[in-house]
Amino acid sequence: MQLDTYLFFHGDCADALALYQSAFGAEIQTLIRFRDTPDAANVPAEWHDKVMHALFSVGGTAIMVSDGQFGQPHREYQGFTLSIGAENAEAGERTFNALSEGGTVLTPWQSTFFTAGFGMLKDRFGVPWLINVVNAVEMGDAPQPSQDATAQP
Repeated sequence: MQLDTYLFFHGDCADALALYQSAFGAEIQTLIRFRDTPDAANVPAEWHDKVMHALFSVGGTAIMVSDGQFGQPHREYQGFTLSIGAENAEAGERTFNALSEGGTVLTPWQSTFFTAGFGMLKDRFGVPWLINVVNAVEMGDAPQPSQDATAQP
């Protein structure tokens, strides 16, 4: 069994792919536009260059994306967050800043008690992201909880 992520954009999927390539090195594996499908004659002309299906990868993870179906209403993303494990605080902050440009910062990039870098945002396409430093070596830079915080009464 395999569980995959599939995101639907609303006419700006190609722009999202460009952002993800520059923000964290997404590699586009597949890109099919509506004009390239057997049913292209039945697609409105303004949708011919839209993305019918694409697949990009980051590390060992693949994510599928599409502009969706023409004529469908725009819906907000809810109930999930895509998580990026950055190798260090510098890479995490760079990714956070790139994704947050034009978007909404939910939790500013910061050092926390559990990691040297953490932040949450919605990119300019409304996709929710969590960026977190996962390298244990970086933990030496993060503030550590005091002994009193873990003491039992």
